[in-house]
Amino acid sequence: MKNPIPLWPDGAPGALGHSTNDIPTLTPYLPDATNATGAAMVICPGGGYAHLAPHEGNDYALWLNQHGVTCFVLKYRLGSSGYHHPAMLNDAARAVRLVRAHAADWKIDPQRVGIMGSSAGGHLAATLLTHFDFGNTNSTDVIERQSSRPDVGILCYAVISLGEFAHKGSRENLLGTNTSPELVKLLSNELQVTTNTPPCFLWTTFEDKTVPMENTMLFAEALRKNHVPFALHVYQKGGHGLGLKDKPPFTNPHPWANDCLFWLNEQGFLK
Repeated sequence: MKNPIPLWPDGAPGALGHSTNDIPTLTPYLPDATNATGAAMVICPGGGYAHLAPHEGNDYALWLNQHGVTCFVLKYRLGSSGYHHPAMLNDAARAVRLVRAHAADWKIDPQRVGIMGSSAGGHLAATLLTHFDFGNTNSTDVIERQSSRPDVGILCYAVISLGEFAHKGSRENLLGTNTSPELVKLLSNELQVTTNTPPCFLWTTFEDKTVPMENTMLFAEALRKNHVPFALHVYQKGGHGLGLKDKPPFTNPHPWANDCLFWLNEQGFLK
């Protein structure tokens, strides 16, 4: 693990102050050079847009490092610190752009940069997967010239919809308590999938009572309708926030981990 890198050296757009809560960062986790595949993953921990869960950030990064993937854990701005959309999306988009802009420094392929998120972090990842842009070629900031479109997405028991099956805490932290139906629809990401949405790996559990499995199923259905390749896994057992269900060195993680590695290999991320 390296030191966190501020996404904007001169302060984030729309920052409310100068505390650590106002400074979104990216923490690089580099694999052993002998094992590195050249692929990268930006990781968005969950926490209901109120906090960031370490086991869905640090632990995922260490696990993927074992398989040669260079990882970057995103500390994005939170509703609990007074932020609402689009601050979080801006942070995620900037993270992907920053990784691409410095690809040579980290010895990674700018065309193999994915995004991964769990729970509310999965909502943020899904938001970028459906609301990316291709960069501003005229920008004086070399980072802003980069595309924010991830090459793949990994969504772990993700919040997807802000409608009937929404996780209410995540929705309120993201949008506030008094929001428009138009914004709810815009950020119900199952409604925003297009044929240009990147391939995705989705998993959830039947027993998840916090973020119902319908969130994942609605997104899978939208991907299918738009002919976007995906892998979908619904495990019978397990409550919300499972993560890897293991600690380093991850000798016996939850089965989703190996299913995900199989899929990542198919996408060319482990070769």
